[in-house]
Amino acid sequence: MKISILLPYKENFSPVYPGAVSIFLNAVTQKSKFKKFITVYGNTEYKKKFKLKYINIPIQKKILGIGSQTSNYIDNFIKLESKKPSDIIEVHNRPIYISLLPNNKSKKILYFHNDPLSMSGSKSVNERVELINKCSRIIFNSEWSKNRFLTKLDTIYIKSPKLIVIKQSADLQKVNLNKKENIITFVGKLNKAKGYDVFGSAIIDVLNENKNWKAIVIGDEERENIEFNHERLTNLGFKEHKDVLNIFKKTSISVVCSRWEEPFGRTSLESASCGCAVIITNRGGLPETITNGIIVQKLNKKNIYDSIIKLINNKSFRKELQKLSLSNFYLTHKNATLQIDDYRSKLIENRFQNKINGKKLKILHVTNFNERHNGRLFYNTGKRINNGLIRLKHSVLEFSDRDIVSYYRNIGDIDGSKRLNNKFIEVISNYLPDLIIFGHADLIKRETIKFIKKTYPDIKLCQWFLDRMDHRWMKNLNRFKHKLDLMDANFCTSDPKSINTDKEKPIYYLPNPVDESFEKLKNDQKSNLNNDVFFAMSHGVHRGVLKKGKFDERETFIQDLMKMTPNVKYDLYGMNNNQPIWADNFINKISNSKMGLNLSQGKTAKYYSSDRFAQIIGNGLTVLVDEKTRFNNFLNKNEIVTYKSLKDLAEKINKLSKNDKLRRKIAKKGRLKYHKYFNSKTIAEFIINKTYKNYSKKYFWENKI
Repeated sequence: MKISILLPYKENFSPVYPGAVSIFLNAVTQKSKFKKFITVYGNTEYKKKFKLKYINIPIQKKILGIGSQTSNYIDNFIKLESKKPSDIIEVHNRPIYISLLPNNKSKKILYFHNDPLSMSGSKSVNERVELINKCSRIIFNSEWSKNRFLTKLDTIYIKSPKLIVIKQSADLQKVNLNKKENIITFVGKLNKAKGYDVFGSAIIDVLNENKNWKAIVIGDEERENIEFNHERLTNLGFKEHKDVLNIFKKTSISVVCSRWEEPFGRTSLESASCGCAVIITNRGGLPETITNGIIVQKLNKKNIYDSIIKLINNKSFRKELQKLSLSNFYLTHKNATLQIDDYRSKLIENRFQNKINGKKLKILHVTNFNERHNGRLFYNTGKRINNGLIRLKHSVLEFSDRDIVSYYRNIGDIDGSKRLNNKFIEVISNYLPDLIIFGHADLIKRETIKFIKKTYPDIKLCQWFLDRMDHRWMKNLNRFKHKLDLMDANFCTSDPKSINTDKEKPIYYLPNPVDESFEKLKNDQKSNLNNDVFFAMSHGVHRGVLKKGKFDERETFIQDLMKMTPNVKYDLYGMNNNQPIWADNFINKISNSKMGLNLSQGKTAKYYSSDRFAQIIGNGLTVLVDEKTRFNNFLNKNEIVTYKSLKDLAEKINKLSKNDKLRRKIAKKGRLKYHKYFNSKTIAEFIINKTYKNYSKKYFWENKI
């Protein structure tokens, strides 16, 4: 594994005059569990570097002003990278670099240490959306910086898991508060942006009135000349980081009075870690750097003066703030490193393992839950799979696409698709699922799914499809193929080998599941049933009634079968002007039959059946099914009855109608086996494991195909 960290051009990765980026980066990398895999790239003039694996990127001098040092810097980094591409590239504080990096398999991470709206490559809305699309994670040093990045962006991005706040950090220092001296400290650039002009004016008055206090200033500024002189005001100029910390350990009051919007503020952070009573202004991310202190709402001389005087005169208050600064300090290098290593682990795990390891998932299940049909289609496969997911103790949110479309149709959105897709995105932004399962969700557009994959790359996607897909049902095949390449796994109730596709995404056979709360009958335990053979069909589940003028070739098959079995009592629905049956009416009717005929439309297809098969066998009826379905690969002759021809079927029906003991024996064994190996919990687990490429468990039917 390889992780490359790319510093801003001319960032001094050195203990000599380091910037905030280098200080933070050095500290968290030293503690990272990935330290041995990390290489830092930069362009540092100082010979002394931090003690990490570091490569200096050579920069060619401009010839007659031609060429860009930025592009030259990135080009040379890419050349070094190309020798062995990284798994992760972390870019610090230069969003423009992301657009210059190659679009390869390396995961791109961008760290913001400044205001995103002030930086090249992230000023415009389009630039920031493109960053979200290209980066696997974008890290902000404060909530303030993140909110700046989200300015004018669509609400979909607000809760994107790609956007993470990992605040800068410091080591909690060992400090004896009883040895604190009467020192007031200002550390930073000595300019107006940092509020040094206000501090200087206030501190002169403070020192004049408090003879036993002194002030220390650390910093410099070449572009502005702001000077204040007092016999107890010492300007130390630039000091190395370790020296600054030692001064903070002695300091009682630290003042960080920035005028500009600080993205975070390292000075207040480190002075708090050293047990100072901290005074800050309410600018940018400064309030996020401390847990306890004085926050000045408006920067002026009077407010800074009053805040310092309050801490000088009220010793108990000052001591309390110092104590709380230490006891409540949580922005440690250790905590920041844990957060950084956590996202690295997830990215590496997603790439190389894709295993869930017993994790309880948040699952968004997108299919037709038929709410608008008022319970008539409650007993459906989508519900069965949903029940299985819940029994596995996952969190499951149902998204009934067809119902939503039905409710939101209007003149401006004739089929409701626009509102559906917008709502789908909104739901994802709120629920943030680990896994999205689609079932016949045709109205969710490819463009929407592509957007989700870019915006939420950690979400796994899969689809299941129940309808048959042969030459008579090419539309179904096209529906299935439409999203095939966008899914991590695909499932269908047909033989996957029969689906002619050049896509590389895996297709798995999905048996029709039974559910213990749906298939509750045990007809195999009943001896006094009114009917011998049950069969039901319809002219479309959503229509609900027979369609005038429509003929189904299965009617001819049934009529011929009845002629060959005159003494057999049939209970038939969906034909001979006998309307289809649904919901509890279906359960009531099937409860009075010994055998169930599993007969699908069209030519018999290997392994294909509607959920009729699960309803028949799961409720303890003896299944009658064409042997060309090859269901006898899963269930033997003692568990189901297969037939070769109409004549063969008639003979077996006649035999079983007279031998109730045999009928019940076959039905019982079939019911028990199907509930054991093909239950909704097992099917749901199968869908999850295959989607996450967890192949450790082999399922019963996989060994039979």
